[in-house]
Amino acid sequence: MVGVLEGASNRSKGAGQLMNTIVLIAIAAGSASGLMFASIISRALISLLLLYFAPLPLMVAALGWGPLAATIGGIGAATVLGATFGLPFCIAFVVMVALPAWWLGHLALLGRPVSIDGSGEGATTVAPVMEWYPIGRLLLWIAGFGVLSTMATLLTLGSDAATITEALRAGLLRILSPGVAASSDDIKQRIDAAVMIAPAAAANSAMTMLMLNFWLAARIAATSGRLRRSWPDLRSTDLPPMTLAALSAAIAFCFSGGLLAMLAQTVTAALLMIYALIGFAVLHTLTLGLKGRGLWLTCAYATVVLSGGWLILAMTALGIADAIFGFRRRFQQKRPPPLPVF
Repeated sequence: MVGVLEGASNRSKGAGQLMNTIVLIAIAAGSASGLMFASIISRALISLLLLYFAPLPLMVAALGWGPLAATIGGIGAATVLGATFGLPFCIAFVVMVALPAWWLGHLALLGRPVSIDGSGEGATTVAPVMEWYPIGRLLLWIAGFGVLSTMATLLTLGSDAATITEALRAGLLRILSPGVAASSDDIKQRIDAAVMIAPAAAANSAMTMLMLNFWLAARIAATSGRLRRSWPDLRSTDLPPMTLAALSAAIAFCFSGGLLAMLAQTVTAALLMIYALIGFAVLHTLTLGLKGRGLWLTCAYATVVLSGGWLILAMTALGIADAIFGFRRRFQQKRPPPLPVF
């Protein structure tokens, strides 16, 4: 009986110490994210970089110490920011930083054991392996957060497409000099084109921010030994079959007009960006076993930077084609099995 009581007491102390550690990590992560997000008030150039990486501390806390740490840190930071700068600033922090960090961390750590039973005479039972939440679905959630933050920002400019468009155009004209604003029709047409693609560009920028922060957070947690899941095989990243149908529906609604068309354009841009990432996964798979593979991949990524994004369109088409024709699946079926290790 004494041993049982001592064991329960030790477990209680261990749980208390773990909770204290989580709270301390949460406070530190929330403070760092809140300060980085609030730095935009200074309007300094460095504040843009700090704002871009504001989700990183909370994501590290979520992946290394669990979603509870991100929850506590996010709520604390949002409360302080709301009390200091007002409710709109608090809502912006929650939508752009705290909510994605908590939810993505929660999903990334979801897993279930998959039992692998031995068969045949003398077979032994193999320890179960973990099946983790698919990376493709995480990308869809990142796209959703990108669309959410973009549309929430646009709705602060107006409640209909015409008002939002005029507000965006006025903002661009304020950035430009008065001489440029009153110049030829060619400049005005370029401004109109920039206003047209602004929502899609904003959604892609928000997605890039979340993906980069999430990848860095996972790398930091893995390097420190705190990552609570195995590192995924990014080459096998796949999307649910209904994603292609959702993309087709979004493209169709792009021609509807009004606020619905603006939302559809934003969703279309986000999904196309995901298919571009799938295209790069296909490229990494199809070049397996190719001589000079590293050089070919380096040239491909360099071309993306130097060509102004034209290769992104090719990668998007490759990702969509893989979803339809299954290039990676056919490639893996044709590859010879690996040689046995003696």
